Amino acid sequence: MAVPWEEYFQLALQEKLPMKIPEQTEVHFPPVLHLLERRQELMDADRDLRAQKEVFQTMMAARKQRWEQLEQKEQELTGSFVRFDKFLQDAEARRSRALQRAAEERHRAGRQEAEAKRLQAQLEELQGERARLQRRLEGLEPCARLLGQALEQLPEFQEVPELVARFDGLANTQAVLRLSERRRLTELEEAGAQLHRLRDAWQEELLQLGQQRAQLVERLEAAREHTLHAESKWIQIQNTAAEKTLLLGSARMAALNLFQLVCQHQRQPPTLDIEDTEGQLEQVIASENTADE
Repeated sequence: MAVPWEEYFQLALQEKLPMKIPEQTEVHFPPVLHLLERRQELMDADRDLRAQKEVFQTMMAARKQRWEQLEQKEQELTGSFVRFDKFLQDAEARRSRALQRAAEERHRAGRQEAEAKRLQAQLEELQGERARLQRRLEGLEPCARLLGQALEQLPEFQEVPELVARFDGLANTQAVLRLSERRRLTELEEAGAQLHRLRDAWQEELLQLGQQRAQLVERLEAAREHTLHAESKWIQIQNTAAEKTLLLGSARMAALNLFQLVCQHQRQPPTLDIEDTEGQLEQVIASENTADE
């Protein structure tokens, strides 16, 4: 571990300088001589420190150079490791590619062998089909002679393929007509079924409409009855309100008459409003209380 510059020079200075003040001898030197000796000692210590500093710098430079060499060697070793690792990776990649090519070759060989077996089986099948067609051709030979005789009796056809094409066209036309007939019958059956469904739906809708009409009629009768009941109740309320209004008017007139009589009896002019019935009653009651006292 490297020692810092300050600590190193401090330690060296402590080694050069005396730790204790020497005991005074019997010989007494002048102070100037002591200062000169002290200065000489400091110069010697400074010189030794410079020398040690140069030695230390030389050691540090050598150590730095050594570190640089070690770092360079480390970089070279790292590069060697990287190149070796790359070499191993390349070798592994080449080995993987070689194994893959070998597997592909085996797979290709297997496919080729399977293809060869398939082609052999197909060849055998074609040979069997050729033999079957040959036997069929031999069996159709009488039909070919019959077509030749029919062609001689039909001058509008020049070759047997024309006659066969005409027959195929008629057969195709018959098949198309039969298919069209089946389609028409299917469409008629679907139309009949749809008509039957529409009739059932129409009858069901008529039944639902009849039920709704009956319900609406019942609701209308109930609404009419409720309206009549509400009208009669409203008339009764109006009559009751009229009676209450007449009774209230009579009470207010009686209260006003009593109030006027009290004012006349007390020989005081009326001070309350004509519409203030409660005040008038309170004044009458107060007047009765005063009279009782």
